[in-house]
Order: sequence, then C-alpha cells, then structure tokens
Amino acid sequence: MTAAFLLTSLVVAISPGTGVMYTLATAVAAGRRAGLAAAAGATLSLVPHVIAAVTGLAALLRAGTPAFRVVTWLGVAYLLWMAWSALRDRGTLTVGGDRPPRPTSAVFRDGVLLNLLNPKVTVFFVALLPQFVPPGAPAATARMLTCGLVFMAVTLLVFAGYALLAGALRRRVLSRPRLTALLRHAFAGGFLVLGLGLALTA
Repeated sequence: MTAAFLLTSLVVAISPGTGVMYTLATAVAAGRRAGLAAAAGATLSLVPHVIAAVTGLAALLRAGTPAFRVVTWLGVAYLLWMAWSALRDRGTLTVGGDRPPRPTSAVFRDGVLLNLLNPKVTVFFVALLPQFVPPGAPAATARMLTCGLVFMAVTLLVFAGYALLAGALRRRVLSRPRLTALLRHAFAGGFLVLGLGLALTA
C-alpha cells in the first residue's frame, strides 16, 4: 500500500459528497450516535461498488447499458427526495421536543441506499484502482480488493470524524434559529446539486 494511495483516499473521503452530506445532516439533526450510524451505512454501501470494479462489472455498466441508466435515475430520484425531505421537514433540526428520534436502523438503511444507488462510485473505483494496481501486476485482483477495503476504512474514519464533530456542535448550532434554517437549506441544496450532477451522467 503506497502513501500516494492513502493520501488520495483521504482527500476523496474528505471531499463533500453524498456520504459526507448525509452524515453531517444526520449528526446535526439527531446527534453523534445517529451520525455514526449514517457514516457506517454510507461506508458499507461501498462494498458492492468495490466488488463491481474489481470484477469488471463496472466497465459493462459504464458502457451505457440499460442497467446503468436505471440505477443512475434511481439514484437521482433518491437524492432529489432527500433534498425535498430536508427542505420541508422543519421539525428535524431541533433539540429536544416531543418528536421521537428516527430508529438507528432507518438511519443506517438510508446511508446504504444513498451511495448504493450512485453508479458514479463504481465508475470512480474503475478509474482509481488501476492507477495504483496495473491490471498485469501479480495478484492484481487481490491487490485491488485490498485497496478498496483500505479506502473503505479511511472513509469510515473520516465520516465518523464528521459525525462526532457535527454531533458535538449540534446544540450550539440548533440554538440559533437563523443558522438552523440556513443549514436546512444548505443540506437540501447540497442533495439537489448532487442529484442534478448525477442526472447529467445518465
């Protein structure tokens, strides 16, 4: 495992994206425990993408097959739904109150679905892994699988860090109504941009 791959993985994991957005939104809305569940779900969703990239399935999907377009539009629809939910649900970003918290299992499930329905993640692995493991290298498949697992570990650590930080600042943020409203619109806008960006690849 090279330092260059670890650095690349860290930069990619830190960069704003679907998983980061969902983890931050969940941690701010429901606290650190829910944020960690979101981070775990978003990370687990990388497993099928890594497998698809390593086995070569992603190359077939990216070639423009109907399966790729179907998954892409499912991902677009889910991101747009998340944007609409963040915008209309004014009771989510609150501290205390009578509103029951979402079950951890539901938070985890949504984290899995968000990235699972994003074929750009598979395409990313197809583009990334060969840069560090040439196809003709000895045990190339095993090495690419190892790289994928390392990337997932880095992603989980980064997402968990985001969740802990957002959870720690939660009460301070949510005690300010204007900042809370701004965050709600920012999360909705972030999901909207991600959805529209994914739609452009369809």
